[in-house]
Order: sequence, then structure tokens, then C-alpha cells
Amino acid sequence: MTPLLVALGAAVGATSRFLAAHYLDRRTPWGTLLVNVAGSFVLGVLFGAGVSAHALALLGTGLCGGLTTYSAFAVQTRDQARRGLAIGAAYGGATIVASLAACACGFALGQA
Repeated sequence: MTPLLVALGAAVGATSRFLAAHYLDRRTPWGTLLVNVAGSFVLGVLFGAGVSAHALALLGTGLCGGLTTYSAFAVQTRDQARRGLAIGAAYGGATIVASLAACACGFALGQA
């Protein structure tokens, strides 16, 4: 049952990530930034709320795992750094800080 829940969540998450990147990623990869921050927020809410194992498999591992992307973040940070080291550092730093802040806010909201 758990692998099916993960697969279902991942199908929605990966499709959403593709669409966000397709429509929002241009010179600056705003779509990738958006999905990483949004996925971090949702994961924080799930852990803060202490959801069941099945809900965590579907929404945490599946949806958030399929939605967020470390590999694209790494490649796009490198690509931004080719435009200038400060640009790459700003994009990479902003993604990390915003994602951690979103996760913390989501966790606090989930506990409320």
C-alpha cells in the first residue's frame, strides 16, 4: 500500500514541478525556486501536524518528494553562477534560506 501512495503523490508532484518549470523558468529559474519553497512548507506542515504514516507517504515522500528538486536546483545554481558568481550565490542562498524558513513556518502552522 505504501509504495502505491508514494507513487500517486509523486505523479502529482513531478507533474506540478514540470509545469512550474515550463511556465516560470526563464533566465532566472523562478519555477524551481517556487516548488522547492512550497514543498518545504508543505513538508513542515505535515511534520508539525504529526500526520499518519500513510498521509506522510502520500503527501510527504510522494507529493513533496516529486515536487521539490535538488538536482535542478544544483544545476540552475551553477548556471546562474555562470552569469556571475554573486548571482549564483544569491540564487542558491535565497533558495536555501527561503526553503528552510518555509519549512519552519509550515511546522509552526502544523502544530497550531
